[in-house]
Amino acid sequence: MKAIFASTLLAAGLAALVPYAAAQEKVLNLYSARHYDTDQALYNDFTQRTGIKINRIEAGDEALLERLRTEGRNSPADVLMVVDAARLWKAQIEGLFQPVKSAVLESRIPAHLRGKDDGAGSEWFAFSKRARVIVYNKANVAPALVQNYQDLARPELKGKVCTRSGAHPYMLSLIGAMSEHLGEQKAEEWARGVVGNFARRPRGGDTDQIKAVATGECGVALTNTYYLARLMRSNKPEDKDVVAKVGMIWPNQKSWGTHINISGAGVAKHAPNRAAAVQFLEYLASNSAQIYFSNGNNEWPVVASVNARNPALEAMGPFKADTLSLASVGRAQVNATRIIDRSGWR
Repeated sequence: MKAIFASTLLAAGLAALVPYAAAQEKVLNLYSARHYDTDQALYNDFTQRTGIKINRIEAGDEALLERLRTEGRNSPADVLMVVDAARLWKAQIEGLFQPVKSAVLESRIPAHLRGKDDGAGSEWFAFSKRARVIVYNKANVAPALVQNYQDLARPELKGKVCTRSGAHPYMLSLIGAMSEHLGEQKAEEWARGVVGNFARRPRGGDTDQIKAVATGECGVALTNTYYLARLMRSNKPEDKDVVAKVGMIWPNQKSWGTHINISGAGVAKHAPNRAAAVQFLEYLASNSAQIYFSNGNNEWPVVASVNARNPALEAMGPFKADTLSLASVGRAQVNATRIIDRSGWR
């Protein structure tokens, strides 16, 4: 686990030192599963604007959830930030967040990109979006064959489909969304069809899938858009070669739209610096922070009025996004797990 602190506080002693640190300076303790170097500029900007110093721990989603469970009431965490709707939902149902009522957040972030709200406020908020798209080998696959996620189960694609593990959060969320749209039974039939079309056993990350499509090992694959955008913005000759050999499809443009996933955050259940935590969430919805997300990691803003002018995202063109509530996508991971197990999507 990688731990990064903006101060000299040691991880082991953070819980004990928080009251002392808070008395000396304004602080925010952030548990983040985002591992992008460009986010440092985001945190620096927040500190410059507010005077609030960020102490940051970075780790994987599940590692951070386990840390919060273990720490319980003694946790120093003020904000938990993770990179998938399924993980946000999991943290929510385990009671790791507290509700936040904020006119700023409610006015800037659409309702389908916020967590449960029982009147006391939402438990988490999305701050950046990525879409899950289909890439195909231009030389070997006709784009007309893969206009929808359902098409990945077509018999014409036998031996051509590559994906990462079905148990990965990105796939859990997509499969969960498919079960919401199609019903669990039809979603399972679809999943069995996709598994039957595998070119190889699922392995690697999204960049690996794109490169395998470029080499012809796979005919089609699923990827989050920011992985493709990275390759598009790269100056490396090998990356330019990959981009030249693959095409991209916005799936389901004539039905419910392309599946969207998010990075999101909420105030931790026992946050010792709640006011700073809420201020940080409101900052993440600001124009400047939304532009940082877009230009730094090739993600779309969640605030509709923000135009980040990212050249790679602009080159992908406009698309119809699925507006299915991401809270329901999170809940649907229970169905998704059953579908993965029964279909053999390992």
